[in-house]
Amino acid sequence: MNDKIEDRSDGLEPRDNKVRFVRADAKRNINALLQSAMTVFESSGVDAPVREIAQKAGVGVGTVYRHFPQRSDLIEAVFRQEIDACAYAAGDLASKYEPVEALERWMQRYLDFIATKRGLAAALHSNDPAYETLPVCFVKELSPALKSLLETATAAGEVRADVEPDELLWAVASLCTAVHDGDTVHAQHIVALLVDGLRYRANR
Repeated sequence: MNDKIEDRSDGLEPRDNKVRFVRADAKRNINALLQSAMTVFESSGVDAPVREIAQKAGVGVGTVYRHFPQRSDLIEAVFRQEIDACAYAAGDLASKYEPVEALERWMQRYLDFIATKRGLAAALHSNDPAYETLPVCFVKELSPALKSLLETATAAGEVRADVEPDELLWAVASLCTAVHDGDTVHAQHIVALLVDGLRYRANR
């Protein structure tokens, strides 16, 4: 009887390592594509050539289509990533600034998110079935983030209590219709006035 233990690995370990490598590589490609697409969309709009996005990300055009078969898939992924980042910023700002300052800084960040993403705001309001989940995602993620900032400022007696977060979200988004070529200076001033107006009757 042969006491030698039979090797049943059959190269599984190397192949398993390769699978993990490919998955990590794919994740890096996706992250690079999303970052590249975000930058290109800001400068050239959502109709920018896919080749430009791929080149900036350092991948081939085929890689873009492998991960995002339709342009709308890429636009939606970029939009969702930005929504997540904007929502996360609420907690970060709340930990660093006084309630009203945290609120204003977040609203200015939100303004920048909407105003500088050429074409993304249009996608949010379009009737294209490819983007039909975006408004739900938009409200689901950002409304609670803004609500937490409002509640903290209200509890501190610094802003009025009869303001709904959704009202502010859409008010700021509407300002972006007048933004041209990413120039948000005027809109930023209006947002500052809007936040200042929230202080009116704060203690009543």
